[in-house]
Amino acid sequence: MGRRIVIFAAGSRGDIQPCVALGQALAARGDQVRLVASNRYARLALSAGLELAPLTADPTEILESDAGQELLAGGRNPVKFLGGFRRILAPMAERLLSECLDACKDADLILGPTLGFLPQHIGEHLGVPWAFVHFQPSQPTRAFPHPFVPQARFLGAWANKASFLAVDQIAWQLSRPFINPWRRDDLRLSPLSLRGPMHKVRSQRRPVLACFSPAVVPRPADWPSYVHVTGYWFLDEPEWQPPGDLADFLASGPAPVYVGFGSMVPKDPELTGQLVRTALRLAGVRGIVQGDPATSDDDILAVDDVPHSWLFPRMAAVVHHGGAGTTAAGLRAGVPTVVTPFFGDQPFWGERVAALGAGPAPVPFSSLTVPRLAAAIRRATSSEDITRQAADLGRRIKAEDGVAKACALLDALT
Repeated sequence: MGRRIVIFAAGSRGDIQPCVALGQALAARGDQVRLVASNRYARLALSAGLELAPLTADPTEILESDAGQELLAGGRNPVKFLGGFRRILAPMAERLLSECLDACKDADLILGPTLGFLPQHIGEHLGVPWAFVHFQPSQPTRAFPHPFVPQARFLGAWANKASFLAVDQIAWQLSRPFINPWRRDDLRLSPLSLRGPMHKVRSQRRPVLACFSPAVVPRPADWPSYVHVTGYWFLDEPEWQPPGDLADFLASGPAPVYVGFGSMVPKDPELTGQLVRTALRLAGVRGIVQGDPATSDDDILAVDDVPHSWLFPRMAAVVHHGGAGTTAAGLRAGVPTVVTPFFGDQPFWGERVAALGAGPAPVPFSSLTVPRLAAAIRRATSSEDITRQAADLGRRIKAEDGVAKACALLDALT
């Protein structure tokens, strides 16, 4: 009889797909896996053989709202970023926490991100093992600063480590007003102090699965042994076949450049679309863009939803928002990457791409212009060094099997 494993996957598609990939592998080994995610991703979960416990919050609708647009405009400022999340989630916190608890009632193992420390609270309530999933570096280290606080690097190693602790505290103080009443009233647990759960959790040495590649973020020497950099968790769709218009477009000329911003919703999508198309033409390349297929023309094909694992290896370069999942797909494809970050950890991934030589310096979406985007695309597609470095990094990532490593680690938890 397999374990009953619950995986929290709140967020956009880039957060969901790695969890689905892990869940699919666990299910293939005989576990019963339940994914806690927006109902928007029901088909994705069910097609992988997972059960879905739907959350009533839709990430796309949130980002389209006024509060969501304010969040996107906050960049990587941790106070604005985490404060924006609190303003969005606070009105629905009681309902979402209830949905999360219901999803775990029969769990043998709970996995999830550090957002709200939900695996810890519910694991403590139910008396079952739990572990954290990190989509970006979140464990304190002296080697580099928290992705939200890059300025800390200028003050040295001590400030790098302090930046992680500071972000932990900001997150806890913003979530404490609705987490502690939930612990008291629903979980029958003692409310936590102002200090929060972070110190206790780390002193217990609970496993952390960091699902990114050590080729992209080398494991810091001061991370404790319970933090495991597994490699990326990729969800492939080998049976997927391209529609005729996409196959014909790819066959009709040189490899195009892909441009798409995933779940990021620009304030003026039509204006952004015009900017992107003009930049592609100025750069002298063909393009595939995320958008309405009816807007396609001879040199630019607009597509709805195409698996990145199929599309990206066929591109001359990829331009995207720098979400963790999309960045992983682009780097594995071995083609140059241009990151146009909006907020959160996206600037961090753009900086990593540039530091690894797999693409030019990121171009923040807030300062995106036709000349800047065209120049970045030209550099990405014309630099032999970038092409070589991207291909080499892609080979290294393809050689990893992050899902298998994560499964082996989880076997020791129950």
